[in-house]
Amino acid sequence: MGYFLTILVTALSLLVVDIVLPGVNIESFAVALIAGVVIGLVNTFIKPILSLLTLPINLLTLGLFSIVINGICFTLAAALVPGFQAHGLISFLVAPFILSLASTFLNKYFAERNADLKPNT
Repeated sequence: MGYFLTILVTALSLLVVDIVLPGVNIESFAVALIAGVVIGLVNTFIKPILSLLTLPINLLTLGLFSIVINGICFTLAAALVPGFQAHGLISFLVAPFILSLASTFLNKYFAERNADLKPNT
């Protein structure tokens, strides 16, 4: 899937999170697109560093500390993008999970639609 479609899926998933969780607010679709780019950059550059630094804690908690790392990355992205707010413990813990579920569903949907549009050879 192309980079633009990945950003679009992330933006749509963020809008789903905005609808489901009261602690997450996104002002517009344009803000959701920017937030999708920022979340991708945070997950690419900052999340691996955090994961490496917290590896001992993650091993002790049998991987459950990854939920906290995801929350930190989500909240950091919200802090960097004007018009995208995440408030409270519920949004810190649950929003990345809902974002992941929605992204997985939409990626699968668009992959199937893309396969249906390809000509049979």
